[in-house]
Amino acid sequence: MRLWDFIEALLFALAGLILLGCTTSVPVLPPAAAPPPSATVPTDLRAPYSTLGTDGDRVFRLDPKLSEVRIFVFRGGAAARFGHNHVLSAPRFEGYVFVPRTGPAAGRFDLQFRLEELEVDAPEIRAGLGSAFSGELSPADIEGTRTHMLGNESLQAQQFPFMRIHSLQIVGEVPKFAAQVLIELHGQQHDMWVPLQVEGLPDRISVSGSLVLRQTDFSMQPLSVLGGFLTVHDEVLIDFHLVGI
Repeated sequence: MRLWDFIEALLFALAGLILLGCTTSVPVLPPAAAPPPSATVPTDLRAPYSTLGTDGDRVFRLDPKLSEVRIFVFRGGAAARFGHNHVLSAPRFEGYVFVPRTGPAAGRFDLQFRLEELEVDAPEIRAGLGSAFSGELSPADIEGTRTHMLGNESLQAQQFPFMRIHSLQIVGEVPKFAAQVLIELHGQQHDMWVPLQVEGLPDRISVSGSLVLRQTDFSMQPLSVLGGFLTVHDEVLIDFHLVGI
């Protein structure tokens, strides 16, 4: 083997081990100033929805057993093939949808889950995602990824235990809607517009959609080692299919 080939192989192997072990000293950006009081996410979801749902209005409680929330994190850099894409899922969450008799556009919804309850790279989920998520990860690999993602270099789940999504306004008609939502994550709150597919009314509700978050928007620095030789992309994709009964 030529000397350069040996050095390149060694660098790739080192980069892969760093990603699999999820060890990095990349600094975390400091939290930004809190949003104004007019743009806050409720922390107690049950209380506001308990007073709704009368005179033909409906309140649906989202059922985690019938729903799916998946979070995709993508590898990048010249050594990307030595890393892995990751998928997280939320098997437990709390959520409500209020649909008044005048229609969903006049309603509201909230969803929250604890970051420490996220499942990382569940084999049965990875198996159904195609070649980009092929390759079995060992329990040690999965635990290393989980430790990094929830730890001080990333989500800081002990300090900021929840991710919350709160609707600000909804426009459209069944089955197509656009919702402006306020997202709380890592001590930050940011709003964005999300397309929604709504079905199943009036007996139940099924809401499907996707959104893209940038880690740096929430004062988190994506993993980058060896000068960007191996990275995690800033953009994180969240797919959801939520069923309320």
